[in-house]
Amino acid sequence: MKTFEKSTPRRLSTSSASFTDEFAALLSVQEENHENVLTDVRTILKDVKDNGDAALLAYSKKFDGVCAETFGQLEISKQQMVAAVEKIDPVVLDALVQSIERVRSYHQRQKEAYGNQANWSYEDELGNQLGQLVRGMERVGIYAPGGKAAYPSSIIMTAIPAKVAEVGELILTVPTPGGDVNDALLATAHLCGVDRLFTIGGAQAIGALAYGTETVPRVDKIVGPGNIYVATAKSIVFGDVGIDMIAGPSEIAIVADSSVDPEWLTMDMFAQAEHDELAQSVLISTDNVLLDRVADLIEKRIAGMARGEIIRKAIADRGALILVESNEEALALINQMAPEHLELCLENPDEMLSGIRNAGAVFVGKHTAEVVGDYSAGPSHVLPTSGTARFASPLGVYDFQVRSSLVRCSREGAIQLNRAASIIARTEGLEAHALSAELRVQG
Repeated sequence: MKTFEKSTPRRLSTSSASFTDEFAALLSVQEENHENVLTDVRTILKDVKDNGDAALLAYSKKFDGVCAETFGQLEISKQQMVAAVEKIDPVVLDALVQSIERVRSYHQRQKEAYGNQANWSYEDELGNQLGQLVRGMERVGIYAPGGKAAYPSSIIMTAIPAKVAEVGELILTVPTPGGDVNDALLATAHLCGVDRLFTIGGAQAIGALAYGTETVPRVDKIVGPGNIYVATAKSIVFGDVGIDMIAGPSEIAIVADSSVDPEWLTMDMFAQAEHDELAQSVLISTDNVLLDRVADLIEKRIAGMARGEIIRKAIADRGALILVESNEEALALINQMAPEHLELCLENPDEMLSGIRNAGAVFVGKHTAEVVGDYSAGPSHVLPTSGTARFASPLGVYDFQVRSSLVRCSREGAIQLNRAASIIARTEGLEAHALSAELRVQG
């Protein structure tokens, strides 16, 4: 059996005089020195922009060990994706299909509830027509992580909302170190309606999607998670293309009482911590005995976990068990934290639910584990992190739409609206604006 360093998360209490500072330290992420990464990414992006496919071939060889002579060798054909569906385990295929159908159903309902997926307009009392034209984007690029592991769920959670939004074309890129292609990933791409799939990764893939090459088409928006090079590249190309978000480390906050099994809580914390060493798992409760039991279980269970070393470091460095005096205090902490994932493992979770203002996704009741949100519940698992749930929302249909304001003036409306426009324009000292309006009033 593996042996690990002590992995006890920090213990905090709102009754402590130092709690405010301790909680702020818990939420902070140690800033890395990104200067070298930024320099490297800028170099890669410029090379891809200037040299297109040739640069991608060179970087595929350098970073992934893929020695392709032509760029055609880096594109997966439709036939290969279809064939992968037949290759994968039927049990895996059934689970993928169930996930895809649930995610599609959720986002179809989201589109209907959102109300303005369709064009809309109204006529005012002057006979002017006002409204919006709403359309799915023409082309979207999806980045799916590869390398040490393949993540079909990343494709499902990005491609399906885009398809429901009626995006014209989906371009998927995925790194394949050593040239190894995962059949489950290819099958998922086909099942989700991906149009073209390129086996390229890293900052060079983001550059290809943002600027276009001889082979990779330029997209309107790039979505999907990636490492620091991918995130940095997305931040640089933003403006040339749209992006979903710059995601930070994954995180979960759990508010629990004695009605829930502490084994469940322990594994929910582990499930988040196994993402990477910077992932954050926080358990909040008014019950100190429950926190003690979870602390003991963390020590007992961690050695048996396949990704135990990652979990240990994440729990020790960024995990916490927080004792609060009331659920009102817990609620205040949650709204301050604005977590990516929030579990309300309470006997009466709806009492707290009504007060939640800031959270990426909320999992209500002790039987609702966050893991279903990762794979099979329906909402996209692409969520705001690092407190950005205060102003950002989960990836959804609305992220793949563009809207144009619609204005059509009647004769009477043109006279009244242009009069008002002329007055304001002259107040601002913009003569041509005023004359443009006044000519229509006179005419």
